Amino acid sequence: MIEVIASGIGLGIVLSFLTGPAFFALLKTSIEKGFYGGVSFAFGVFTADVLYVALSLYGSSYIAQEREILFPLGIIGSLVLLGVGIHYIRKKVTIKRTKCLSKREHSGYFIKGFAMCIFNPTLLLYWISVTSGVVSISSNFDLKRIIPFFACVLLTQLGIDSLKAFYADKLSHKIEECTLNKINKFAGALIIVFALRLMYELVFTHTII
Repeated sequence: MIEVIASGIGLGIVLSFLTGPAFFALLKTSIEKGFYGGVSFAFGVFTADVLYVALSLYGSSYIAQEREILFPLGIIGSLVLLGVGIHYIRKKVTIKRTKCLSKREHSGYFIKGFAMCIFNPTLLLYWISVTSGVVSISSNFDLKRIIPFFACVLLTQLGIDSLKAFYADKLSHKIEECTLNKINKFAGALIIVFALRLMYELVFTHTII
């Protein structure tokens, strides 16, 4: 079991260094709303990852047989991400040094993190590839080992995302509004490019990997 935990933590650290729209959104949220706002966002991402890992472990065979369900899901997800990206580009950011958030605001950032990931069908296929790869190269992995393994992976990612939020918050006082707006526009542009690429691949190549 110690080997399973160590392997899960190791893979979680590696996967935590992969960047994407959620990475920049996490940094932006932490800079704007502080550590707790960033952690709320990170918990939303974590919850989406948990659902997708569970789905990929228990339903990958069905998804492989019913791949046509991914096309409408991908189109909807692309449009949602496109809207998020446009919103980020158009939104003018003002830095507020008071970072005490209400329960409603915490819930809002949790939902933003969750929605950004749950409407991204490539994340589902990403976790399917990770889970199937781990299981295929580990013949002695049974359910009692797989669940602790991926629990360690996901919890490690959550911990590192929390560290990202912490340091982004600590450095936020050195960031001026113009710099934050540039970060906002860059994050929005990245999300738009990602959404358009996803839509292109769905329509013209009929795949999302």
